[in-house]
Amino acid sequence: MSQEVKFRSVLGMRVDELDYVSAVERLRSWCDGSSRYVCCSTVHMVMESYDNPEFQKFVNSADMVVSDGVPIVWVTRKLGLTDQVRVDAPTLTLKLCEMAEKNGLSVGFYGSTPQIIQDLVSAISKRFPGLTISYAYSPPFRPLSASEDEQIVQDIKNAGVDLLFVGLGCPKQERWMFEHRGRVPATMLGVGWTFDVLSGHSKMAPKWIQDLALEWLYRLIQDPKKLWRRHLIHNPRFVVLTALQLLSFTRYPLKSETAISP
Repeated sequence: MSQEVKFRSVLGMRVDELDYVSAVERLRSWCDGSSRYVCCSTVHMVMESYDNPEFQKFVNSADMVVSDGVPIVWVTRKLGLTDQVRVDAPTLTLKLCEMAEKNGLSVGFYGSTPQIIQDLVSAISKRFPGLTISYAYSPPFRPLSASEDEQIVQDIKNAGVDLLFVGLGCPKQERWMFEHRGRVPATMLGVGWTFDVLSGHSKMAPKWIQDLALEWLYRLIQDPKKLWRRHLIHNPRFVVLTALQLLSFTRYPLKSETAISP
């Protein structure tokens, strides 16, 4: 599959213009044993990218960067991606599981806690009874040794995973995918909080709250201890910095405005 995809730089981080249909079709075509990865862009990711050039490299090197977050949609539309829509990670995950079930592809889940992984596999299996879940693993919450990491890579290879959902959270999952592209023969998707949502351990905000770009507040109320810094520090900075970009006071050019991902 070869097709031009428009993208724009948001504070130096690439965001592609894709909807669910085009994203799923592109991902289906990648299930051929190649090694690729996908990022789901949020305000948090943009600000991590802005603050850390190394992390920005991880995201900008991805094969696909979808717009997971209403503020990202708003900004990229203003920057010229007039057909931009939200492609949120939980919904994309479900659509990919549905596609994988229909096409006889296998999926895997890597990240989160053992309990969440167990509940996630149970929930996905009930929703898609014909889906092959060939791998599910919650790694230790510590740096892995080289031998441990190699064993994980071998386990994923042996399982024959086509789509690997990675739920380590931003920015850890983007680094992991960057470092494992070329080693893991699957398409990896950094979906973070999706594991909590689809396992039933957390809830997405009602659609009307999402449409008002207030999902961050809904989540902050749910888990203030974990999320206060992300939302109360990053969000105001994002508003100011993107406003300056939109007003052309600052520029964050990328090499081109279209990318071809065969």
